[in-house]
Amino acid sequence: MPLSQADLTRIALDITANLSNRDRFSRLLTTVRENLHCDAAALLSFQGHQFTPLAIDGLSADVLGRRFILSEHPRLETIARAGDIVRFPSDSELPDPYDGLIPNVDGDLKVHACIGLPLFANEQLIGALTIDALDPHKFDQFTNSELRSFSAIAAASLNNALLIDKLEKQASNFNIPGTKTSGLLDHETEIIGQADNFLALLNEVNVVAATELNVLILGETGTGKELIAKEIHLHSVRAKKPLVYLNCAALAESVAESELFGHVKGAFTGAISHRSGKFEMADKGTLFLDEIGELALNLQAKLLRVLQYGDLQKVGDDRSLKVDVRIIAATNKDLKSEVLAGRFRADLYHRLSVFPIVVPPLRERREDIHLLAGFFIERYRQQLHLTHLALEPSSLQLLEQYDWPGNVRELEHAIHRAAVLAKSQTSKEGMCLIKNSHFEFAQTTDTVARQNKKPTMKQSATSLPQTSLRDATEHFQSQFIQQALAQTDGNWAATARYLQIDPGNLHRLAKRLGLK
Repeated sequence: MPLSQADLTRIALDITANLSNRDRFSRLLTTVRENLHCDAAALLSFQGHQFTPLAIDGLSADVLGRRFILSEHPRLETIARAGDIVRFPSDSELPDPYDGLIPNVDGDLKVHACIGLPLFANEQLIGALTIDALDPHKFDQFTNSELRSFSAIAAASLNNALLIDKLEKQASNFNIPGTKTSGLLDHETEIIGQADNFLALLNEVNVVAATELNVLILGETGTGKELIAKEIHLHSVRAKKPLVYLNCAALAESVAESELFGHVKGAFTGAISHRSGKFEMADKGTLFLDEIGELALNLQAKLLRVLQYGDLQKVGDDRSLKVDVRIIAATNKDLKSEVLAGRFRADLYHRLSVFPIVVPPLRERREDIHLLAGFFIERYRQQLHLTHLALEPSSLQLLEQYDWPGNVRELEHAIHRAAVLAKSQTSKEGMCLIKNSHFEFAQTTDTVARQNKKPTMKQSATSLPQTSLRDATEHFQSQFIQQALAQTDGNWAATARYLQIDPGNLHRLAKRLGLK
């Protein structure tokens, strides 16, 4: 029997010990690898027709961020549909989701021995334990009965974590009618992150979601403020009511009042019918005002009245309309400074900032970069119809070292572009590998690293690039504009404001540089 009595006792104690789920799962996989001598193991949870890695051992770090949809991964689908252990033959034609994802081996080397252990609780599939090896005969010595011991222990460990999570959510949602309680992955929009400061943020989200307080979300562009707003709404008592979105930065001042409060027929030229505003659409629900710092001062006063009294007037109408709306606002500006500068009303700021939430930039949660990278890689592997898509180890290091001025949004765009380039340069079917050269910022990062090193006399004499000043300037302008576009999600008007340049001049410069 591969598991000694001491191993069984220790794992059983781990299941009931006061350990974090991460520690409990990691110790389980360590025991699996030590006893089965496999090259890789993974514990996956199952929900919504997909497997989500909870812990891995012997696999590339980005695997933790991947989400394996059954229809895209036939081996995992086979495990999900099986009622017992699945042993895949070494010559199986079904692609293994972990091919090329075992570090320190040739990227084209495939997994040859693969066993899947479906995990059940109360006859319901809750997850799977996968065991892989490069040696096709690695697991021949183990009987199904022995492997079922691992399966039973893993199922108990996972089910215990699910029950604890469910109890914690029930406690936090106590006396809040209509809120949902479920397992670890009960998110319509999943938020990826395990860094301590990000987990603290999610705790704040759970706390404020259960209240009726207005929320102000602060953070740099691209940090995921809209996802946080959705998370607050989905865990609030208003979850079954609409969440209405409005980008204040994209509002033309001439139509902003109508967008917010609506108008009646004939209120102005072109008002050929009655129209509901965002507040009316969000009645009994939540209104998310993105880029609230861009809202004009006259509209700020009218917004304040709705927050204070709960009534509004449509453009061209003398009657008041009562609404019940929770406000979640977001901005990348320092609103305190905007108040001091007279560009934002102090009374509105105090109304909105009852519960401020600060979303940390990606450079302050670097341990989440590999998770996010894996999440986006799996997304674009699916979209590009690739069998396998992976990062070479040096590319993952590159991502973790870069400062990401555009945050998570820039990371997503960078991986999307790199995946497209990797696919275009892959001549054979099978493994598609993303390399350093597929990232635009790789050369810049290498240059900065070299500049941080103290140069020798010979290096100083030959350090200038072999190009003209004009070409170097245009190259810098092109990269800088592209980074700004990434931070503003491709919005040219917002990019012009960010670069402090006239929009017309920006468009002409972009055409000259070949960006349009």
